[in-house]
Amino acid sequence: FADDQRRYASAIAEDSGLQTDALSVLERSDRYGWSYTWSWLGVPVIQMPEDIVTMQQIVWETQPEVVIETGVARGGSVLLYASILEMVGEGKVVGIDIDIRPHNRDSIEQHPLANRVTLIEGSSIDPVVVARVGEESAGCERVMVVLDSNHSHDHVLAELRAYGPMVTVGQFLVVADTVVEQLPKQTHRPRPWGPGDNPATALDCYLREVDWFEQDEFHNGRLLLTSSPGGYLRRVR
Repeated sequence: FADDQRRYASAIAEDSGLQTDALSVLERSDRYGWSYTWSWLGVPVIQMPEDIVTMQQIVWETQPEVVIETGVARGGSVLLYASILEMVGEGKVVGIDIDIRPHNRDSIEQHPLANRVTLIEGSSIDPVVVARVGEESAGCERVMVVLDSNHSHDHVLAELRAYGPMVTVGQFLVVADTVVEQLPKQTHRPRPWGPGDNPATALDCYLREVDWFEQDEFHNGRLLLTSSPGGYLRRVR
């Protein structure tokens, strides 16, 4: 069955027509805020359903001792990782956001999984914040990183340079919203980033700087309705 799964993923990745159709669905659905309509264990999770399922699969398979995520938003994603780690029986999530609003903090800190979450308020590229995150993961053999905050090229590249080295061999680095490079510049929900200035361009730059990571063929290949095409990387050295 595992061999079949990989064969299917490869076929999906090679079907350019299917990829084009999926991108069209993403572009159209975004106008209705589709990614904002989901929740995880009662807390909003601003992610595509395929990415949610993929993240739970990765966390379950790799069982990181620490999941570091930049960009907490409403909190559903940190609780997603925490819920899988709770089932594993160990591990914690470190969530970083420049602005953790009181109602979002409350929904996380009052949740039954709060004991597995540490929140840090501040810019993810502030050296003081980076140092604190380093302390939270110091000595851990399995460290995973998810970058999902400010999506501009310069910010994501700075995050990659700061947090990429924290990922341990065999674990994942996930760069969210690489799809921005493939979509027309948003007019219905203006953002300071867009084609040519986004996580995908930052990732391309970073991968020219280091040889520690490989884009995971299986996870990237099978995804269609994803916000992070090519954004799932495993540290291999």
